[in-house]
Amino acid sequence: MQITNELVSYVANLSRIKLDENEISEMQSQMSEIVNYMDILNQLDTENIEPLSHIFNITNVMRDDEVRDSYEREEILKNAPAHTEEAFIVPKTVD
Repeated sequence: MQITNELVSYVANLSRIKLDENEISEMQSQMSEIVNYMDILNQLDTENIEPLSHIFNITNVMRDDEVRDSYEREEILKNAPAHTEEAFIVPKTVD
C-alpha cells in the first residue's frame, strides 16, 4: 500500500490533528515504514500457531459466590447528606 501525503492529510483530518508540510512528510515516512513492516509480518506462516491473548498462562482468579446477609438500608442511608426512606438523593446533573 502506498502512503501518500494526501492519505496522511486525510487521516490527520479524521483524527482532528493539524499537521504542517514538514510533519506530513515525516508522518508519511513513518506510516510507510509501519505498513511495510506489516507486509513482512503478513508473509509469515502462522498456519499451526495458536492465537494468544497473553504470552503467559493466565487463569482468572475468582472466588465462589456466597450468599450472605447485607447491610440494613437504614444503616447505609444514615450517613447520607440527603436521602428518602429508600434511596440517596443526589444533585441533578443533566437538564
